[in-house]
Amino acid sequence: MRVLGIDIGERRIGLAISDPSGTLARPLVTLQVQGDRVAQVGEVVERLAAEDEGLGAIVVGLPSRLDGSPNEQTPRVLAFVERLRARVAVPITLQDERLTSVEAESLLAVRDRDWRSRKKKLDAAAAAIILQEYLDSTAAPPTPEAESQDWE
Repeated sequence: MRVLGIDIGERRIGLAISDPSGTLARPLVTLQVQGDRVAQVGEVVERLAAEDEGLGAIVVGLPSRLDGSPNEQTPRVLAFVERLRARVAVPITLQDERLTSVEAESLLAVRDRDWRSRKKKLDAAAAAIILQEYLDSTAAPPTPEAESQDWE
């Protein structure tokens, strides 16, 4: 089952999706906030859940200061998550998002020199980084049999 990653901003919401095996994350879309952001995201969640590959979980980036303490955006994201939980049946997990936007900007700058173009892609790229960090942290460790195989 796929996993959806969400990076919530004031004006834009970045979405990323994993492959069905839950190994790789890729940017999906950046939504411009128009009205009820929970309704906007809820519609995407319902559509993805109805597809053949389904949707097994949602990971939302939780903003905080570098020291891990809450910042001014943290309560807004927590309120969003509670409202989304009431709307969708897919389990929702929070993932630390410290410095993901900086990392996404750096990665995009290598490929795209136009800052206007990068800005349109930034939130979805940040969502992909949040999601990839979650996928990497929940990946099953290699089995002893796989580690002991001789590949020579």
